Amino acid sequence: MIASDWIEHRRGDRERLGWMRPEGDGFVVVDLLGREVTGVVDWFAAESTLDDLGIGYLADPYELLLDGSSDGPGEWLRVRIMEVSVEGIRVKREDWGDMTVPQNAWELPFPMPSTLRPLGAHSAGSATPPG
Repeated sequence: MIASDWIEHRRGDRERLGWMRPEGDGFVVVDLLGREVTGVVDWFAAESTLDDLGIGYLADPYELLLDGSSDGPGEWLRVRIMEVSVEGIRVKREDWGDMTVPQNAWELPFPMPSTLRPLGAHSAGSATPPG
C-alpha cells in the first residue's frame, strides 16, 4: 500500500505514472512497481522523471524466483507483468503469445518484491520459449 502523503502523478491522458513521496524539502519518485527511482529531488524534477519514465517498463520481460526445494535454491522463470496496482502485481509465465501454452500466473505483493526482477538484472534466467 502507499502512504497517505504520496502524491499521485498522471500524464495528460490520465494514466497514472507513479508517485512523489515527500521527504524533507523535496520528493522521492516512486514508480508503479513501488520502486524508488530517485533520491530527493524538487517538484519539477520529480514530475519530469515520471513523465520521462512513462509506463513502457511494464512491458519489459522480468524474472520471477520460484520456490526452491530441499534439493537446492529456486529457479528464475521468465515472466511478463499482467497487472499492477497498489493491491498487488500479477505476472504470468512468458508464453511468447502462444495461445496453446497453459497460463501460469502469480500474485505478488506491492511494492515489487525481490523475487521479481527485470530480465538481465542478473545473468541467470530462462530465455528460451516454452515448448
